Amino acid sequence: MFCTPAIAGDDALVTYKSLSPEVALEAAQGAMKKCRDNGFQVAVVVVDRFGQPQVLLRDRYAGLPAADIATAKAYTALSFRRSTADLAKMVRDGQMDAGLARMPRIAMLAGGLVIETAGTLLGGIGVSGAPGGDKDEECAKAGLDGVRDRIDF
Repeated sequence: MFCTPAIAGDDALVTYKSLSPEVALEAAQGAMKKCRDNGFQVAVVVVDRFGQPQVLLRDRYAGLPAADIATAKAYTALSFRRSTADLAKMVRDGQMDAGLARMPRIAMLAGGLVIETAGTLLGGIGVSGAPGGDKDEECAKAGLDGVRDRIDF
């Protein structure tokens, strides 16, 4: 069997789109503003397409674990390419192995959304600290809605 070396431009390089730090920050700020407007102190995390945090905002009175949980929610949404609310429901309904919820960095709790546009994966956003994951998710959605016109292509 004979292998040829990769030729420049022929699968030697990978091109991808990613969120700028400014857009990631704007999404996080939008999510935090929505939660504040609703009277909640939260942490918001935006992770890039590789699961690394780009932005972490923690309000003054957000609970101690809020930042870690928000990070896990963002990472989980990104990893499974679906909202963490959907994932939590799938675990409850037996459609997904509950053992996945015990894996490191995974949070099967509502409040995490994947950041994706036109089939391109850009990252994830997670919110933690509101009284209920549905309220966390509402804030995350507000953050994404605030930047949607900048990331749709």
